[in-house]
Amino acid sequence: MNEQAAQFTGSIPENYDRGLGPVLFDAWAHDISRRVASLYPRNVLELAAGTGIVTRLLRNILPYETEIVATDLNPPMLAVAKVKFQPEEKVLFEQADAMDLGYESELFNLVLCQFGVMFFPDKTRSHSEVYRVLKPQGDYLFTLWDSWEANPFARVIHETIAQFFPDDPPGFYKVPYGYHDTEEIRNAVLDGGFDEVTVQRLEIPSKIKSASTFAKGLVYGNPLYDEVVARGGNPSEVCETLERIVAAELGDEIVLRIILVHARKT
Repeated sequence: MNEQAAQFTGSIPENYDRGLGPVLFDAWAHDISRRVASLYPRNVLELAAGTGIVTRLLRNILPYETEIVATDLNPPMLAVAKVKFQPEEKVLFEQADAMDLGYESELFNLVLCQFGVMFFPDKTRSHSEVYRVLKPQGDYLFTLWDSWEANPFARVIHETIAQFFPDDPPGFYKVPYGYHDTEEIRNAVLDGGFDEVTVQRLEIPSKIKSASTFAKGLVYGNPLYDEVVARGGNPSEVCETLERIVAAELGDEIVLRIILVHARKT
């Protein structure tokens, strides 16, 4: 499921960026970019950069001479990211598999990943690859979504969609919110080679300015769309129902609860 859930192709990237970005990702992108800047890296590798939401903020906040390499498994996501930058902004975009990074060892001062690790099929292997490409004293930051219990908006979304397919509900939303055991997370990072790991839970409020735009992102902005179509469902009907539920049950603000991991290579 994780590999299938990570396929952000077709028109998904544009809908992801426009529909989900402002509600789910922008606030935490500001947070992690500030954390990165406080560590003063000379070069940065971003994994699962997606449509460049974090990348754009990193380029805004980091000194011009800081090199940024933004990677993703899916070239269509990076294609959306690239248009946010001018050629002279010193951001390199490359396709990369987090389980097999094609970079020299001890190359980067800092590696980060916002909401991507839970999609990696082999998390320990991805951490070991990060450890390999980090320079000594290098930093590794990544964020994960906390559980459905901590993020009830995600449960509402999943249950609304599941009503259309009671015998075989789409499983996409189980993936982003299904990896939240802090001891399991910490142990995977330690098994990847790190010996300094801090894990903390954080929360931040986020505005829903348009229930319609958010609902469209929820359906058309991730692989859920393919799951709905594969089950013979009507994505437009699912989207309209979600829009009503978002407006009625979630209102104009939700609280986003995440897990932040910071590891250092000694």
